Amino acid sequence: MHISSGRWVYGLFLALVTAVLWGVLPIWLKEVLQTMDPVTVTWYRLIVAGLLLFVYLGANRRLPEFRPLGARGRWLVVLAVGGLTGNYVFYLIGLKMLSPGTTQLVIQVAPILFLLSSLFIFKESFSLGQAFGLVVTVLGFGLFFNQRLEELLTSMGQYTLGVLVILLASAVWTFYGLAQKQLLTHWSSAQVMMVIYLGCAALLTPWAHPLEALNLSPLQGWLLLACCLNTLVAYGAFAEALAHWEASRVSATLAITPLVTFASVAACAALWPDHVQPEEINWIAYAGALFVVLGSALTALAPSLVRSWRARREVEASSSL
Repeated sequence: MHISSGRWVYGLFLALVTAVLWGVLPIWLKEVLQTMDPVTVTWYRLIVAGLLLFVYLGANRRLPEFRPLGARGRWLVVLAVGGLTGNYVFYLIGLKMLSPGTTQLVIQVAPILFLLSSLFIFKESFSLGQAFGLVVTVLGFGLFFNQRLEELLTSMGQYTLGVLVILLASAVWTFYGLAQKQLLTHWSSAQVMMVIYLGCAALLTPWAHPLEALNLSPLQGWLLLACCLNTLVAYGAFAEALAHWEASRVSATLAITPLVTFASVAACAALWPDHVQPEEINWIAYAGALFVVLGSALTALAPSLVRSWRARREVEASSSL
């Protein structure tokens, strides 16, 4: 079992770096999507990140070997590649229909679906605290969509379709997450991601149009490069954070990602109104976003909080004897 290094300040810093990078990513992508299609943008992000990892692992003589995987492991690779490809493409399709803040908030469903799936597949426990966190999250989503709840439930307009596509992106990400968790028993995280990134890029190649990059403005070109590097750096910071801090606390820190997106949209809309549109939501929706973040954080932290509480009770009981 992996044990964190205990350098929690460094782990917190890396988790915050990841949250910031993931928080600003949909704003960059929204600008690039004005000229390029979602499949091509995804192809660029995956091929650049995969090739950089290939060069890094090759230079360190750590390229993965497929023979130890066996037939079951190879099917896990196929499942992970299909899941992540679908997640990336559906996310961008939904982002074209929705605002960055709404997209980033709805994608928070992904870790919840992963948690629920793990209960059945990996027989993981589900505490009362996690159940309460899940209720708070659902309540938060209800508050966030307060202005458009009737539209979501009674019509199939662009907004409703965008939300459904992001939910689909969350669902297929669950298949990727479950497969990756098993592949980590054979390969390191960098090896797993290199294979998945390059596999996803190969899968999308027939539908990608790389020459669309020539139509990008200088700003969009730099943003596309930033998106490609974001894919690699954010994941690297996330993986390194897990090496120095408990996974539950890293996940709880990453729950602030939607708040980073909302704050970034507000700042960018004020500075560059020609490129970024402000979020058109009321204070109830902002409160709902906060509830979603709090619920996600509580769901992630509940197991470790329960263990800490039980440990203190045991120490108090033993000291009183």
